[in-house]
Amino acid sequence: MTEPATNRSFVRLSGVGHRFDPNPAIPPAVTGIDLDIRRHEFVAVVGPSGCGKSTLLRMIAGLLTPSEGEVSVFGKQVSGPRDDVGIVFQKPTLLPWLTVRKNVLFPLKHKFGRYGRDDEKRADELLAMAGLESILLMDEPFSALDAMTREQIGFDLLKIWQENPKTVLFITHSIAEAVLLADRVLVMSKRPGTVLEMVDVDLPRPRTTHTISDPRFGQLTERLRKHIYEPEA
Repeated sequence: MTEPATNRSFVRLSGVGHRFDPNPAIPPAVTGIDLDIRRHEFVAVVGPSGCGKSTLLRMIAGLLTPSEGEVSVFGKQVSGPRDDVGIVFQKPTLLPWLTVRKNVLFPLKHKFGRYGRDDEKRADELLAMAGLESILLMDEPFSALDAMTREQIGFDLLKIWQENPKTVLFITHSIAEAVLLADRVLVMSKRPGTVLEMVDVDLPRPRTTHTISDPRFGQLTERLRKHIYEPEA
């Protein structure tokens, strides 16, 4: 029997590790990572600074090649950047001399040398809903925002995701943000980064400001916080 699309892994990491320095005396950035992300699932990743969260994202994006194990997207091994995977980095990567619309169209211009009216229409639609197709990788995208703006943008992201579902991997240093946004939260250890726990966020959707005052929200954030701040416990 064919597995339903909703249960299939859109992203799979099997025994993945990455070493920046070949010297065996220097620990790898990440090691032994096993992860499956299903279609339209929102997975957040938390862990101490330097644990390899961004390294993990870059391997899924095809910007880094694993030193061990395998990364696959849509059932195919990742061998380089893909057109159907969008990345939001910590710092802006826009071209300041282009309009917002032309920045959206730039990948088409770069790859094919041109774009047409249908492409422009699609770009306008994407800008209108701030959406992307397929898989979206987000590397601490709200880190430069103040606390109130960050919270509001988080709710905006949830609204967009609910109206236009995407498969999302979201890197964050904020435990509360991870619990508010995600279906599951992957907790990573200090370097060499590996998986300590995958926590199911069993909070109802849609999530609102009332979610933050839900006792279960507090229980989940405390569970994650202990992993990071009391690892020996």
